[in-house]
Amino acid sequence: MSPETGASARISVAIEAPRHAALGASTGLLDYTSERPLAPGTLVRVPLGRREVAGIVWDRPRLPDPAPGATIEEPALKPVKAVLDAMPLLSAPWRALIDFAAAYYQRGLGELALAVLPPQLRRIDDTQLSRRLRRLEKRDPFEGAVQVAGASPGDDPAPVSLTPDQAAALAAFAESTTPALLHGVTGSGKTEVYLRATSQALQAGRQVLVLVPEINLTPQLEARFAERFPGRVMASLHSALTPAQRLRHWLLAHEGRADLVLGTRLAVFASLPRLGLIVVDEEHDASFKQQEGARYSARDLAVWRARQLGVPVMLGSATPSLETWQRVLQGRYRRLALPQRIGGGELPRVRLIDMRTLPSQGQPAAGGDAMPLAPPLLVALRERLQRGEQSLLLLNRRGYAPVLHCSACGWKSGCPHCSAWRVFHKADRTLRCHHCGLAERVPRACPECGNLDISPLGRGTEKLEEQLAAVLPGARIARIDADSTRGVGELERQLAAVHDGEVDVLVGTQILAKGHDFRRVTLVAAVNPDGALFTSDFRAPERLFALLMQAAGRAGRDAAQSAGSEMWIQTTSPKHALYAALARHDYEAFAQAQLDERRAAGLPPFAHLALVRAEAREAAAATAFLREAAADLQALEVAAGVRAYPPVPPALSRVADVERVQMLVESASRPALQRALAAWLPGLVALRGRHKGVIRWAVDVDPLSI
Repeated sequence: MSPETGASARISVAIEAPRHAALGASTGLLDYTSERPLAPGTLVRVPLGRREVAGIVWDRPRLPDPAPGATIEEPALKPVKAVLDAMPLLSAPWRALIDFAAAYYQRGLGELALAVLPPQLRRIDDTQLSRRLRRLEKRDPFEGAVQVAGASPGDDPAPVSLTPDQAAALAAFAESTTPALLHGVTGSGKTEVYLRATSQALQAGRQVLVLVPEINLTPQLEARFAERFPGRVMASLHSALTPAQRLRHWLLAHEGRADLVLGTRLAVFASLPRLGLIVVDEEHDASFKQQEGARYSARDLAVWRARQLGVPVMLGSATPSLETWQRVLQGRYRRLALPQRIGGGELPRVRLIDMRTLPSQGQPAAGGDAMPLAPPLLVALRERLQRGEQSLLLLNRRGYAPVLHCSACGWKSGCPHCSAWRVFHKADRTLRCHHCGLAERVPRACPECGNLDISPLGRGTEKLEEQLAAVLPGARIARIDADSTRGVGELERQLAAVHDGEVDVLVGTQILAKGHDFRRVTLVAAVNPDGALFTSDFRAPERLFALLMQAAGRAGRDAAQSAGSEMWIQTTSPKHALYAALARHDYEAFAQAQLDERRAAGLPPFAHLALVRAEAREAAAATAFLREAAADLQALEVAAGVRAYPPVPPALSRVADVERVQMLVESASRPALQRALAAWLPGLVALRGRHKGVIRWAVDVDPLSI
């Protein structure tokens, strides 16, 4: 019967439930009735048990035809409670993106679809939404990170002249339909290429999505785009926005009012009806991989989305991920090369200091420890000070010291809830666990033996800042890390001081290595980078090389000063192949060596991985669960060619009194791995029910941290 005769319409709704939950486990959808037909992409509120939840009307899956003569009993369906008619439909391409991401990363369809929408959109009613949409029309779109300059779109200002390399890259990008890797050394003008490609898309009436790896890179890129494109509406999408800002910006994008959307990884799911270009800046960065919930890769989804829509995608990096580089070598991606710095500037000279050969450094510096910087490096710092140039010291460890130690009994400041040390923060005299968040005042004496002589071991950025102040009197020293930039606007304020020449020596973590254009910096030094060379994580060398190359790129960005720019590395392994490639700024040699090693070892990108993690109060319970899960996998016919390794604890095996165990699943074929996971994981719901000690389990497809 048709709706006109009084019958209700049957609709499928995606709701926020895990993929393998009992409700809707086969499709990830639940059926409801509606007084009128509702198109897929409509936002609704529906009953679920005793609750009322948000949902999205979805395309009904095609079910198998019933057997001849079979009787089908229709279940009693609950009616939809409310419809948000004011909001334009979530489009078919957007729903296809969610379908793909949920299936590939083994998550609930509704779980993912609702999680990537603004939280307020899941709570407001149609009247409230209508009011919000009217405000978009009446109010100045400038609010928070939404920027508008000028009154009308079009009269983009004249940009700077392109270098021959930039012009060639743009021409090649315009004529290609394959994903493009903009492979440019630091300071080569990748952002200008992004801006030119954006201009072309905007002039064609299309929207542009620009993804950046971290929030702290968003404001400066916003400023560049806002300056270049007056009259254009730009929205930001990242976790630093208030809920109201996030909803406003999302609606601007969804309604097609925003010409530009800049954001971190979550922005890859922005609803953009006129999308015509996707840019992924620093595509190699691990921050594009979500580490909780749906563990998706925003970079990979950006490429998939561009292909689905037939729009160009540009991935930019000085140190591409090895997966991206391998696709270039295979001809699946096109490489656009920017091998020279703008203005003919030189890349910094790399100097390796063998810390094993240095003589005793004499008197201890502030804090009771010897100065961590080699004498030649201190000389170089003083020379920069005399010339009025800036220096940057990279130490990827915040806090004052990683651990407190009792010299009498050997006690160390371990976290009682995690398999990690509590870090000593001198500024507020606390011991903090950076994993569970436990913070306590520093004890006056050793908790074990009462010894009053407890002292810090090792150093973090806070301690290095203090020691530099002691040996460089009069120098203006600033520290930028997660602790020093917690206040609203504090990072921007400190960066402005650096740009204005109010800082002589900058100390910080990897937050300083990415994307910043410090024109006065001529010396960069990595204080203690060796730890990443000797770890079980096969991706650690790739991450270290990228970090050091990015850090080196902060030096000599002003062509007039680039000839004397330097990157100093203090190491006990100066002959390591990674440092040899770094000294030559030879990414291609490093990448080839790493790919050869991974090919021989059967590691990505020559194999495909999933990591299944289980958490329990006792490690034995998590291990037993994973062992039985592995046996179930191997019993599946579809799992031929898929291997499950024995479960092992990760490097950080206990967090907040919960033990963690993980199991690696591997296949030479990506489709084979996906088929096996899809057949195997639903059964783990029942298995989890038999292992009462397991708190939770999750799967991470294409994991970055092993």
